[in-house]
Amino acid sequence: MTTPQSAAVLQAAGAAPRPLRARFIATMLAFGALAAVVCLTAPLVGTTSINLGRAFDRSIPFQDNVDAQIFFVARLPRVVAGALVGAALAVAGVVFQALLRNPLATPFTLGVSAGASLGAMSVIIFGGFAAVGPLSPVPIASLLGAGAAAALVYVLATSPGRVMSTTVLLLAGVTLNAFLSALILFAQYLADFAEVYRASRWLMGDLDVGGFDPILAALPLLVGAFVGFATLPSSLNLLSVGTDLAASRGVDVARTQRWAFVSASLATSAAVAVAGPIGFVGIIVPHLVRLLVGADHRVLLPASALFGAAFLVVCDLAARTLMAPVEIPVGVVTALIGGPFFLWLLVRHA
Repeated sequence: MTTPQSAAVLQAAGAAPRPLRARFIATMLAFGALAAVVCLTAPLVGTTSINLGRAFDRSIPFQDNVDAQIFFVARLPRVVAGALVGAALAVAGVVFQALLRNPLATPFTLGVSAGASLGAMSVIIFGGFAAVGPLSPVPIASLLGAGAAAALVYVLATSPGRVMSTTVLLLAGVTLNAFLSALILFAQYLADFAEVYRASRWLMGDLDVGGFDPILAALPLLVGAFVGFATLPSSLNLLSVGTDLAASRGVDVARTQRWAFVSASLATSAAVAVAGPIGFVGIIVPHLVRLLVGADHRVLLPASALFGAAFLVVCDLAARTLMAPVEIPVGVVTALIGGPFFLWLLVRHA
């Protein structure tokens, strides 16, 4: 039976090129302008006012230029990190919702975030990793934990010669997420007070990156993820309706599922390695953007990336200014917004 949502997706998949092109251009201009305004404005706002002309005045030595230090060290890397992490989590949420055909799916549903968190907790509490280039031990362990969790879920959900079982994928991810969360609590139980405090702050999600090195280190993963996303929109339109229908329309279901899972897992892993597990971005943004632009993934994916970037930068701006000089972890802000939103989605889709 074809539901209204399925019919909308099918209609979008077969839309004429000219209306799609016009809608795509209009959407990109609107969402791109929003993201640009937010990202250009956010570094100028804070508890300490700065003179932008002085910040860019190269005649003043950098070590003596307080405005330049605030702009280029404290604020600009944070805005760039927020934009990249927000875009990655938003698009990963869209892809996981289409892959699992579940409107409540998030980038953290399948245990990737829990694996990353366990890796980071292990280093924070027990040590054992050395820095590699610009990467400190915590992001390295986070990436390894996320990769191990994603690989385990993927192996459980696939078997030779068969397409991925989204039911097994979802059940394996939820179970692994619960199991790894228990291990995280056990690791915190074994730690002393200082280690528990540091671990708890990391688990809240924070964009205080302190420079561009963590961003540059995660950039290859993000580029790989977005290259994968670029191959998916048309196939996701059909896959989100059903694998049988997608296969009958010529979609290589196994390949699309594999690319979707790997790309979304890469994006989630990189985002968590940079900023910790910032929740709810991957469910708030996809649904808000879907209400605005429709269900066609050819428009939905890039629009979600732009809106996700703007959304997380605004949330981080609120986190560092609302209770100044006290700074709230940005994950707390997104949770305060996302909790009620998630409950509304549960009621709406019940």
